[in-house]
Formats: sequence, structure tokens, C-alpha cells
Amino acid sequence: MPDSCKHSYPMKPDQTTIPDMNAVVGSHDIVFITLDTLRYDVAQHLFEAGELPVLGPHLPPGGWERRHSPASFTYAAHHAFFAGFLPTPEQPGRHARLFATAFHGSETTSAHTCVFEQESILAGVSAMGYRTICIGGVGFFNKRTALGRVLPGMFDESHWAPALGVGQRRSAERQVALAIRRMQELDQQRVFLFINVAAIHSPNRVYLPGCSSDNIDSHAAALRYVDAALAPLLTACAARSPTFAIVCSDHGCAYGEDGYKGHRLAHETVWNVPYAHFFIKPQEASPS
Repeated sequence: MPDSCKHSYPMKPDQTTIPDMNAVVGSHDIVFITLDTLRYDVAQHLFEAGELPVLGPHLPPGGWERRHSPASFTYAAHHAFFAGFLPTPEQPGRHARLFATAFHGSETTSAHTCVFEQESILAGVSAMGYRTICIGGVGFFNKRTALGRVLPGMFDESHWAPALGVGQRRSAERQVALAIRRMQELDQQRVFLFINVAAIHSPNRVYLPGCSSDNIDSHAAALRYVDAALAPLLTACAARSPTFAIVCSDHGCAYGEDGYKGHRLAHETVWNVPYAHFFIKPQEASPS
């Protein structure tokens, strides 16, 4: 494979909290899951209550890391993600990134950052022999319009169907089943798998019986559903290859706080997002 991850690093941001991604890329499958619209406070509450039996054991002892999203809605956030700008740690300072696309003057790349010369991290890992796969969820991944084809078009292959989208009661299960099938079909080729989980996005009231309008409780119920739905995927990753997983939200959602509703606005319920990355070792069973 071409060695695309070497670059010069004039700055010295803190790199103590990230693994050496130059060793990870090429030796591990990479799974990137965005839990679209998930709020940090809801995610952390469910962790502390022991209601995330699948994801919970993979999180640090204190639970989700609270980070700041680079944008307040899906399209902008994912453009940043795919250039290597994942949610930023909330503590002040320069924080080294896992991935980056090379540009002059970067202050958040370090010796542990995998830096690509290509225009996106997707193009970068593809050049190193990975198959990049997008399993779409919300409308910016539906390929129905020119705008809906921009983000999926950055991958080697992309998939979307109405059954995988918002408002579909079993969307996450179907996304996981499709992802597992594609990984199995690719045999041992390295995979960069991306899933944009749509279930938590409005309308999420379908996950709370008797709920007539989306609220903080239906938001939490949707996360409980997603947590259970991800179990087969983590098991499949463990059976296939050493895997590096990133799980985070792209933005949150306001449910009336300070008069705000929804997202694409500057409010802490939107900007604060849960984040985690972790390794899945071969044959490491996912909790059920």
C-alpha cells in the first residue's frame, strides 16, 4: 500500500489522548458511526443509568467524552468530519486530530495524526487500499438530489433506501444488516465503514409508545433502540479484523430550551455532542 500518512509537523499539540493513527491505518478496519442529532446530556444520562449495554462497555469509565461539534447541522458537520475535523475536546488548547488532510499552517496535526495528501480522509484511506463504504441515513445521504449525492459521492460505494432513513422504526437494524453483508462480501480487504444513523433524528417519537410529539424522552428511547441495534455490527467487526471505531454525534437538538427547537442554531444543546473512539479486538464479543 502507498505510505500516505507521512507529513511534517511544525506544531506540537497535545497528543496524549489519541493512539498513533499511522500504526492503526493499514492494520485495522475503521468503523465511523455518527448518531445523527444525539445530544450529549441524553447520551451521558443513559450511560450513567446503565441503559447502554452495547456501547457502554466500550466507553471510558466516566462515559462519553463531551466535545464541541464543528457545525450545527448534518451537512456542514460531515464535510468537516471527512476532512479530519472530528468534534473538538471541550478543554482549551490545541488537540491533535486522528486524521487530517494536509494544508499549510495546520495547528492540530502531530506525529500521531495520520495525514493524507488527498482532499478527504476517505480518498486518503482509499489510496491505501481500503474500500470506503457509506450507509446513509438522513436526507443529506439519500442521493435523491444533487445535494443528497455530495457526501455519498466521496465514498467508493454508497447505499441508501427509504427503509434506512428518518421515521423508519427499524432503520438502524437495516443499516447494520447491510453493513455486515458488505463487510462479509469483501472478504479480507481493509474497510472504512461509515454509517449515518438516522433513528435519533426527528421524528423519533416512534420509539416511545403513546408519544405524540418528539421530546427529550423519545430522544432517549431512540438511543436505547440504536444501542441494541449496533450489537451485531460490533460482533461482526470482532469476527472479521482488528477494528478502530469512532462513535459520535454530528450535532444535538433543542427541545424548547431557552425557546429554541431543532438544530442549525447556536445553543449548547446543539454544540455539545458525545464522542468516543475505541478498539475492537478480534473475536471480542459485543455485550448483548
